[in-house]
Amino acid sequence: MSKTIGHHQALIYIMVTMAGVDRAIRDSELQRIGRIVQTLPVFSDFDPERLVHVAQECGEIVGAEGGLDAVLGLVKTDLPHALYECAYALAVEVAVVDYHVERTEIRFLAMLRDTLGLDKLTTAAIERGAQARLARL
Repeated sequence: MSKTIGHHQALIYIMVTMAGVDRAIRDSELQRIGRIVQTLPVFSDFDPERLVHVAQECGEIVGAEGGLDAVLGLVKTDLPHALYECAYALAVEVAVVDYHVERTEIRFLAMLRDTLGLDKLTTAAIERGAQARLARL
């Protein structure tokens, strides 16, 4: 694949793909992505006005044949290694926003973990941290 993307796009692609793997992108997922892009330091030099365009671009890639593998390939190639755990954490944040994680989301997290070569202990810690942040009585 000849297309290259920057780290902002790669992180957004991961979040948008996570939101869409169950074939239904919810408003709560879109809102979470928007808040993440507006508040996290990794996006401090990203123009939030570009978010919709980048998300649509990702949707076009995912919608094509072999799109999921294409997105993961772009992320693996173009995301700096230092942001691999960040990418996984952002995917988890989008997955848990509705307090329920679908099987398709679990499978995508496993694919992302394997693609990025993250160990299971690290990913389990990231997942547990998200559960703790969202705990309620």
